[in-house]
Amino acid sequence: MFSQITKQVAIQATRSFSTTGQNNYKVAVCGASGGIGQPLSLLLKQSPLIKELALYDIVHTPGVAADLSHIDTGSKVKGYTGPAEVDACLKGADVVVIPAGVPRKPGMTRDDLFNVNAGIIKDLAAGIAKNCPKACVAIITNPVNTCVPIAAEVLKKHGVHDPKRVFGVSTLDIVRARAFIGEAAGVDPQKVDIPVIGGHSGVTIMPILSQCNPKVSFSADKVKALTERIQEAGTEVVKAKAGAGSATLSMAYAGARFAVSLLRGLSGEKNVVECSYVQSNVTEAAYFSTPLVLGKNGIEENLGLPKLNDFEKKLLEAAIPELKKNIEKGVKFANK
Repeated sequence: MFSQITKQVAIQATRSFSTTGQNNYKVAVCGASGGIGQPLSLLLKQSPLIKELALYDIVHTPGVAADLSHIDTGSKVKGYTGPAEVDACLKGADVVVIPAGVPRKPGMTRDDLFNVNAGIIKDLAAGIAKNCPKACVAIITNPVNTCVPIAAEVLKKHGVHDPKRVFGVSTLDIVRARAFIGEAAGVDPQKVDIPVIGGHSGVTIMPILSQCNPKVSFSADKVKALTERIQEAGTEVVKAKAGAGSATLSMAYAGARFAVSLLRGLSGEKNVVECSYVQSNVTEAAYFSTPLVLGKNGIEENLGLPKLNDFEKKLLEAAIPELKKNIEKGVKFANK
């Protein structure tokens, strides 16, 4: 079933953000003034599925909202600034996208970001529980492997946790895999369909090249090199920016793609499939990214693990212990 559905959605994945449909949904972007938040909000403003774009950050959101409101699409944009206004931003949201947090700098790992970003996620999850408990929540904030369990634990404490509606956005790993495979194989990256499973950092990122569509043929050394490049692509950008930040534009693109996919599923479109890091029983890890069918209830179906070759089975063996450690860290933080 996995291969059938991925073939069906290979074309869907190439759609622009200006998908057809009615603007019925409120989308809140928390962290909308930052390096990811601004281009993410720009891309979302183009979607006719959105009737209201609510932008929250600790500074500058009225200006960002005013700027975006001049774009000739139907969604209304409003900015909210500071903790006193977060409830109004979140109230009644159908989808909440969270790019809030501090970016990585050279020499920093995603774990180095933990203390600041984990606190942000904890506070925002409490706001979601209060103001939009039925919303689909898409978490971009790093470390994703740890921040998603934090949000889930907070929502559990408030009695509103629905594991079908809480997502870690790992779409950038797929976007990167498509770009790198397209370059290496000499094919249009927009026509490449590949599952990237596991988590969203280092060895937990598992591109399943054996299931790439169209089929690609690389030597074992090339497969290893491509896999490692996809796993370390974030560090590649951090180094290239030389202290000026981490991946923002590509992450905004990937985040918008995932948010629009959620909206397409909510609106009733069939066979909308994205990989995302969610609560899962597919492996020993309590959270794991696999291809998901998105629908009116968030996750309609978890398509499980694609077929793995021997190299990919070793990737899985390396990923599970790291994921378990990341998840445990998040659960402990949330329950302090």
